[in-house]
Amino acid sequence: MNDQDHNLGLWAQIREDHTAHRRDWTRPGFRAVAVHRFGVWRMGIKSKLLRAPFSVLYRMLHRRVRNVYGIELPYSAKLGRRVVVEHQSGIVIHGNAVIGDDCVIRQGVTLGIRREDQPDQAPVLGKGVSIGAGAAVLGGVHLGDGSSVGANAVVLKDVPAGATAVGIPAKIIAPREEPVEEQAASEEVSA
Repeated sequence: MNDQDHNLGLWAQIREDHTAHRRDWTRPGFRAVAVHRFGVWRMGIKSKLLRAPFSVLYRMLHRRVRNVYGIELPYSAKLGRRVVVEHQSGIVIHGNAVIGDDCVIRQGVTLGIRREDQPDQAPVLGKGVSIGAGAAVLGGVHLGDGSSVGANAVVLKDVPAGATAVGIPAKIIAPREEPVEEQAASEEVSA
């Protein structure tokens, strides 16, 4: 996320999110992200008096998304552009979590704390991170750009860019090398 992203208006962000969620406004993930965007937008209203009715509406919508769809995504979490929340149920995002652009979060995912004596340490996801169903990413770990987390994995340490984490506790699988044909093609292009 950069400064330019912060200048994108609420409706422009929601339009991008709608496109990222396959233009289906009924998807619970899209609704959760839209409510999150609204919650962040209302905090930009300086006057507490003017903000109050929007805060009441945000709290109602946030609770509805949490209680009906099982997606807990507080406005205090930093969300990149075009983040996709696939499916619903059992998705818990810590309020201090940072989620980069173009990430995909699936059902049953937890981005939370690892230890109760470190309540503010939440995961940071780079751009294009994919989290499999049922996975838990705990503590102040950093997932590099383009990394993946396998289904039901429990990630307790950093994952390098392009790598995959699988298992409990998760082990890192290094990114695959380019296939020989692609290497040859890229060498021809650069020559």
